[in-house]
Amino acid sequence: MGRGPRGAGRPPRRLLPLLLLLGLARGASGARGADGLDVCATCHKHATCKQTEGMKMCICKYGFVGNGRTHCVDKNECQFGATVVCGNHTSCHNTLGGFYCICLEGYRATNNNKTFIPNDGTFCTDIDECEVSGLCRQGGRCVNTYGSFECYCMDGYLAKNGPEPFHPTRDATSCTEIDCGTPPEVPDGYIVGNYTSRLGSQVRYACKEGFFSGLEDTVSSCTALGTWESPKLNCQEIIAEVNDVSVFNNSCVRWQINPGRTVSKIIYVIHIKGQRLHPVESVHEETVNLTTDSRTPEVCLDLYPGTNYTVSIFTALPTRSVPTIIGFQTAEDDLSEDDATFNISIFSEACLKLSRGPRKAGSEQTYQFKVLGQRWYLNNFYHATSFNFTTREQAPVVCLDLYPAADYTVNITLLGSSEQHSVQITMTTAPAVKQIISNISIFNETCLRWRSTKTADTEEMYSFHIQGQRWYQKEFSQEIIFNITTSSQAPEMCLDLHPGTNYSVHVQALSSELPVVLSLTTQITEPPLPEVDFVTVHGRPLPRLRLRKAKEKNGPISSYQVLVLPLALQSTFFCDSEGATSFFSNTSDASGYVAAELLAEDVPDDAMEISIGDRLYYGKYYNAPLRKGNDYWIILRITSEWNKVRRCSCAVWAHVKGSLLKTLSEVMDFAELFSKKCSPWLLLLVPATLLENRTQLLPAWLERSEQVPINIAFCNNGKILKLCCPIW
Repeated sequence: MGRGPRGAGRPPRRLLPLLLLLGLARGASGARGADGLDVCATCHKHATCKQTEGMKMCICKYGFVGNGRTHCVDKNECQFGATVVCGNHTSCHNTLGGFYCICLEGYRATNNNKTFIPNDGTFCTDIDECEVSGLCRQGGRCVNTYGSFECYCMDGYLAKNGPEPFHPTRDATSCTEIDCGTPPEVPDGYIVGNYTSRLGSQVRYACKEGFFSGLEDTVSSCTALGTWESPKLNCQEIIAEVNDVSVFNNSCVRWQINPGRTVSKIIYVIHIKGQRLHPVESVHEETVNLTTDSRTPEVCLDLYPGTNYTVSIFTALPTRSVPTIIGFQTAEDDLSEDDATFNISIFSEACLKLSRGPRKAGSEQTYQFKVLGQRWYLNNFYHATSFNFTTREQAPVVCLDLYPAADYTVNITLLGSSEQHSVQITMTTAPAVKQIISNISIFNETCLRWRSTKTADTEEMYSFHIQGQRWYQKEFSQEIIFNITTSSQAPEMCLDLHPGTNYSVHVQALSSELPVVLSLTTQITEPPLPEVDFVTVHGRPLPRLRLRKAKEKNGPISSYQVLVLPLALQSTFFCDSEGATSFFSNTSDASGYVAAELLAEDVPDDAMEISIGDRLYYGKYYNAPLRKGNDYWIILRITSEWNKVRRCSCAVWAHVKGSLLKTLSEVMDFAELFSKKCSPWLLLLVPATLLENRTQLLPAWLERSEQVPINIAFCNNGKILKLCCPIW
């Protein structure tokens, strides 16, 4: 054998570093390296040697990070913040290979140790320092806070020498018991009885002899500010003194005056208050002034006979005196004959008060009442009554049984006197608080019926105020105001309301104070007929059909649907039928299908165009191309839905002929069927080529009906015949 190339017996020089690394790796993971090195003997002092699956490796101890052999450095657990590591209200302290937590001042660890590691669930909780009594010194009240506490002075104590609240280790504040000291003095007054100067204590004042005061407050209290309230007592010197008051001539009063230092004229105020002996009589009260320089003044008063009086006499400023009071009773009149005169006044809404002149004591009188009432809003309402009333009272009160909301004229005549004296008075009763409308209900959707608690056969006027709104048509607003008059006790009223509308109905009997309010909702009806331009095509594609947005007259329009209907189904199609399916559900194409559905909000206000068979999805419906050689009706259906009610209206949009149209009568038959099911009006466009004679314009279905006005016109140079007629 020849010698190989040079150096073939040892590895190339460039492979030596790789082999060296492989040898080190084997020595680090094996029990011993190729050179007999023990891996565990190479571990760092902060590392441990672990054996896994026959391999040894060095791992840094807990709290250290590194490769385990050359370096293991301390891991600073506190670097993420004390709140993250230890929790709230803590401080974190790193140690070599570990850490510990300490609660902040005012908090303690739940394990009751000074330091803790949070891995056992320990956390810092607030220390209630207020559990220690006397912490806030004498007169102080402790209030615990998070991590600390505050001191306040108790009621009856004031904070001095520092702020409030205060902390006893930081502030020099002390709580001193409130002492208001000596009460303030009142000029010409003195303090009655004993008192203390603590919080809430009171002192009572009085005027000295020779002085008097009005009804001012005579008490002063010690306040929480450590001061007394300012006394309101105002003592004035008595300059004049009224005494020796006496009554003479039944209604005259005389007294004497001690003028003191007064030498000029004095103004006297005489206040009179009297009560008649009869309990129904009103109180007689008035004030009389008298100016005189007499030392024995007297005055005669205009008093009622047979009345108990209290008379108070005192001097007006600038002269001051203490009021003197005297009580007495005036004598009864004893007249030989009655006075036939009397007055009348309104005592309350339906009660009258009669006021007789002087009469013989104990005499009996009879009054005749004639009452006539009317209501301004009712032509046929009259309430007439008459009766006699006998009494011995001098001022009797008579209450009448009157209707509410009525104008009354009351004529009263005193009977039995030589001259019959009459007095007339008018009065108006207010509407009744009690409601006379009851059991109001709705029937036939727009009609109301109710029960009336008024008197039978009596007319009543009812006022209606109706307001209508639509949530789906913000600009819509309807207001109706009218009145009805009826004598029925079970009235009924049907209202002229728009469909698809929420109404608030106020019904008020004019004799009642308040209306009855109820809510009423009308159901929707068929939406307006679609406005379409009828198109007929034969053997060619349909043009783009123009879709116009319908007005929401009869309810909210929810959708527009384009239906493709085979000509053979013309006699079985109903506009409100829900049987039409999508194109893919209708595999035979024999029962028609929905080619497109557009939500009302997706249809622009002006108009939009749509192509039949454009292979697009409109909503969930596929607009498939029409099959060649077949005849179709293209129908536009508008749907309204509201309050679980669905209404539809339809119009023939286009006629697609795969073969020649058979007869005009076939078109007329479909028009008749369609018009009966969708609308009371028919607009039909017929190709004029179908008419052999243009003078024969009445098909059989019109000939069989009553006389019907027909509007006939030829369009497109005589190629299209337009018939417009009402369908009865």
